[in-house]
Amino acid sequence: MSRFHRVYSHDAEKASRFEIFKKNLKFVESFNMKTNKTYKLDVNKFSDLTDEEFQARYMGLVVPEGTSSLDSHKTVSFRHENVSEIGESMDWRQEGAVTPVKNQNPCGCCWAFSAVAAVEGIMKIAKGNLVSLSEQQLLDCSTENYGCNGGLMDKAFNYIINNQGITTEDSYPYQESQQTCDSTHSAAATISDYKTVTQNDEEALLKAVSQQPVSVAIDGSGAAFKQYEGRIFDGEDCGTNLSHGITIVGYGMSEEGNIAVNWAGHPWTI
Repeated sequence: MSRFHRVYSHDAEKASRFEIFKKNLKFVESFNMKTNKTYKLDVNKFSDLTDEEFQARYMGLVVPEGTSSLDSHKTVSFRHENVSEIGESMDWRQEGAVTPVKNQNPCGCCWAFSAVAAVEGIMKIAKGNLVSLSEQQLLDCSTENYGCNGGLMDKAFNYIINNQGITTEDSYPYQESQQTCDSTHSAAATISDYKTVTQNDEEALLKAVSQQPVSVAIDGSGAAFKQYEGRIFDGEDCGTNLSHGITIVGYGMSEEGNIAVNWAGHPWTI
């Protein structure tokens, strides 16, 4: 409670949270005893939450029924499909195309953070300047999405295109909740289009990330994801229930020979 500044309204809530914490701690300790895992878990600020509570508060990807992924623009040719050579590794953070990691806090608008990070990256690559852009503008003004109740990155891109741009974080700062749309801010970045990486094609994804940071959807519903501490999150623990929008900002090869991708400063295998 002291470490993560947790305060409970009454003793009954404290007792119930303690039971959840003990269950999560037991899971962490049991997991870390396994010798075949490529990553570690630890207690964190989510350890007094159930898996369902964690997903409800901190995820926010809403995938339409009948689709398994983000499939807008799927009939349009993939922008980087003809890339012939890619390096053994890429880290867009080292290239200055990634802002410091941001925190959405308990508002299910991962879709806005994912979209903004991708636009920030391509603007740096195209224009030479890294500018922190406004997730709050998307949260308030992207009416195709559902604010803190979830959304999709492609609909966020649609808003930026149709609105003729998005403003800066400084001029329209993040409030952790949906507010009234303020359309008076001038645009700091614009995009004219976006493309979708070919579904279930890791080579295509690798080509895309070699050229720019890429918005992607992952399954963030599992207990291991909630308690993740470090190293490479292995694919056997990755499900297909797409619930979280993130941005891939690089890739490389692990010591074990797995291709790993970096997102928000953390490594994942693909």
